[in-house]
Amino acid sequence: MSDNRQARQKSAATKPDVSRRRFIARAITGASGVVALAANEATATSSAEANPIRVPEEFAQAAKTPSAKAVFPMTGAQVFARICKEEGLAALFCCPGNYPVINAIAQEGIPTYSGRHEGAMCHAADGFCRVTGEVAAASGTEGPGFTDMINAIAAANAARSPVLVLASNMAIVNEDTEAGIQLGYQQPTTEGLKKYGKRLITPKRVHEYGAYAFRQLRSGVPRPVHLDFPAEVTRTRFNSGSDLDYFYDKTRYRTSSKPHPGPKEIASAVEMLKQAQRPIIVSSNGVFYSRAWDALNALAEKAQIPVVESGVTKGQFSDASPLSANAAPGALASADLVVLVGQYCMPTVGEFAFGPDAKYIRIDPCVEDIGRNLPIDLGMVSCEKAALEALADAMPAMKHDTWVAEVAAARKKFEEENDSHYAKGVSYTDAVHPAVIAKELADFMYNGKLPKEQTTFVAGGYGIARYVRRRLRGYRPGQILNGAYQYGAIGPDVGYAFGAAVAVQHGIGPQAAHKGAPIICVTGDAGIGYTIMELETASKYRMPIIVIVYNNNAWGTWTGNSRSPVTLSMHLFQENVRYDKVAEGLGAHGEYVTAPGDFRAALERCYQIAVKESRPSLINCQAKKEFWVKQQYEPGFLGTVEPGCMSYNH
Repeated sequence: MSDNRQARQKSAATKPDVSRRRFIARAITGASGVVALAANEATATSSAEANPIRVPEEFAQAAKTPSAKAVFPMTGAQVFARICKEEGLAALFCCPGNYPVINAIAQEGIPTYSGRHEGAMCHAADGFCRVTGEVAAASGTEGPGFTDMINAIAAANAARSPVLVLASNMAIVNEDTEAGIQLGYQQPTTEGLKKYGKRLITPKRVHEYGAYAFRQLRSGVPRPVHLDFPAEVTRTRFNSGSDLDYFYDKTRYRTSSKPHPGPKEIASAVEMLKQAQRPIIVSSNGVFYSRAWDALNALAEKAQIPVVESGVTKGQFSDASPLSANAAPGALASADLVVLVGQYCMPTVGEFAFGPDAKYIRIDPCVEDIGRNLPIDLGMVSCEKAALEALADAMPAMKHDTWVAEVAAARKKFEEENDSHYAKGVSYTDAVHPAVIAKELADFMYNGKLPKEQTTFVAGGYGIARYVRRRLRGYRPGQILNGAYQYGAIGPDVGYAFGAAVAVQHGIGPQAAHKGAPIICVTGDAGIGYTIMELETASKYRMPIIVIVYNNNAWGTWTGNSRSPVTLSMHLFQENVRYDKVAEGLGAHGEYVTAPGDFRAALERCYQIAVKESRPSLINCQAKKEFWVKQQYEPGFLGTVEPGCMSYNH
């Protein structure tokens, strides 16, 4: 045996591991040995505490440094950044990459945030759009950075969000070669997932490409726009505007005018509404993006028409109104006339709880969507705000007291049903039932010391959403963001929460009155696994986000495989995973709740940390997968969906 090998064996034999040391301490040396070992471990802890997680000083320096607007001579990237600034791009979310573009945008003074994963940052841009109605950008590098964004682009497309997707790309001179590692033609990849896309191949047309992108983002039904930038475009230098094609002010390349309804359509709609006994309005995305909530309220109150909200964002019609039908699902089947306003998600027969004999009026800015999927009795091509204002002016004052009373009775029944769920849930004392989370959250946000309209909420998750969304109420525009919407992506919730938090901290659009307030996000243990690292992003930017994880140790799919011992394991996680400890390791505050009576106190502590320290928190709520089995734990997994495509609510 060699001398080196003997030395290694001797070293291994004489070096005790921690578990062995602990065993010997407990079994032989007694209490004194345990104390000595604890002292050594305390030293290690003290060492860790001596090196706490902290925000780099460069962040404070960046905040104090004024932006430097580019002037000619400018690169193609700077020209594009200028048009973003002039068009009011509200924020940029990215990972390092696509450097010329993201650096130029940041230098223009546009709020810019970098995270851990391009997909999560694209979700953040989507979330920002959903609670502000403004355009936000997401950027990634060519190859893996861009492909990391695909799921988020698809989710934004399904939600009809105006996300500007930016990505670098290989140099044009290297096209059709293997001259790089991050290859790929991007535009075909996003086909079917965007409103418009373009590879910018002609440097002097960079301003034109940007202009066309913003025309698409700010007109009609919004959806993502995808631009990719070969190196030649971003690096080309221009001495003056004359070196560029199509270098116009935005007033020369687009209009703010929108389609208005014709008098014939308004007269027909008024007549149908006058004849209806139980009319109802479905308010969706378009009402939010067109800032039409005042017109919606005026029409509903003048003609006494109940309103139910559908879509990615709620709060355009206040749940404080007696005309709100959001919490009255039992009444929807009685409606005889449904006015769909801004229903961009393509409603389909069977996705609504309305009766088979109901008539439909649909208001939409795009003629090609009128009558698509759902047969209509009257179509109106118009900006949502213009149509609602015209209807409010043309409608006579009307009364539907019997119908409003029916809605009120349905609302009362729904709340009683929710309370019965809570009574069952709180009786299970060895874990945290979803009904407990839903009830305590609602009481905290709406029935406590906080103003009802203050808290912006991201309603994510799958099974947990079916409980929480039954309790959520919107009292102002942009207050509730529905996470899983149409596309059904798992795991975007922390990204959405970060984007929403950025919007609230800056007070963008309808968030202005609540600038700086904490936000709350609910997700599941399946979802948190995708984006928990973005808690580090929230920590470094000091975003006051409270993430509540419903931890039932399983995918929501486990029940369908519960009778298959061979396949069931694929649908399960380790039990009692400490997501709160992970959060602490990323700079956030962590809470672990294992009993229903402890949740409210944990929530209040996290809220105080958000207010006083502007720091994120994660509440790990330990549940049981068996809570979804009604035979074991009533009420089990709740069903049915709200009006609108697959946005789980009641």
